[in-house]
Amino acid sequence: AHPMEQLYVFGTGNAAVIHYYNTCFAIRNEDRFFMVDAGGGNGILQILDKMNVQYSQIHDLFVTHEHTDHLLGVVWMVRFIATRMLNGTYDGDLNIYCHDQLTSTIDTFCRLTLQGKFYRLIGDRIHLIPVHDGETLSIMDYEVTFFDIHSTKARQFGFTTTLKNGKKLTWVGDEPYNPICAPYVEGSDWLLHEAFCLYGERERFKPYEKHHSTVMDAARLAEELHIGNLVLWHTEDKSAGRRKELYLNEGKQYYHGNLFVPDDGEILEL
Repeated sequence: AHPMEQLYVFGTGNAAVIHYYNTCFAIRNEDRFFMVDAGGGNGILQILDKMNVQYSQIHDLFVTHEHTDHLLGVVWMVRFIATRMLNGTYDGDLNIYCHDQLTSTIDTFCRLTLQGKFYRLIGDRIHLIPVHDGETLSIMDYEVTFFDIHSTKARQFGFTTTLKNGKKLTWVGDEPYNPICAPYVEGSDWLLHEAFCLYGERERFKPYEKHHSTVMDAARLAEELHIGNLVLWHTEDKSAGRRKELYLNEGKQYYHGNLFVPDDGEILEL
């Protein structure tokens, strides 16, 4: 039997939301979590508490890029894990993976905002590990391949991995899929993709000017690529309360696989 693998959805909003937390998540395998991004603030701490995730279960954190809504929560994760390292309730080390131009940014944020006793753990028990385009690392028994998503804004990496259940899962970052990334994305059973808003609301939210997709665009893409399971997030929040219904209605017109529009705090079975 395969270990039970789950997708813990911590946040689902884009950078400009107030009703959701910013998009971040983790893959759970047995009792360990591979965490991806941490959102824009200490809201991540409340979400982890609500979802019963212990800091001691997180030893691997991947930071995709330097934008506020992905990075600032990382400083809080470092602070809270460092506190536990110092008081003896966190065994082992914390590995923070990011592209090679981001390590110094994270280091600087921590140096400027954390007390010295916490900051000194970086390089000791907290490791900033640079990853390169196309590089594969072994993380929690997963072979995780990182790739440059060829962002038009800030340099950003996504990743792909094969789960213990044999399914391929890919996160293409918070911008529309770029065909240059096809080698990493093709054959994915799970595609995690951004959807800024409904196609029907493109005049209101102007996704294309901001280099984002609509639900329709992401759904068409997943259909074209024969993706079995599509998760849409990194969305606007003016539709909060009705988002799931609205997005599923639009998406299902173009995509015939399993479509998920999770809320913050949801757990999906992988």
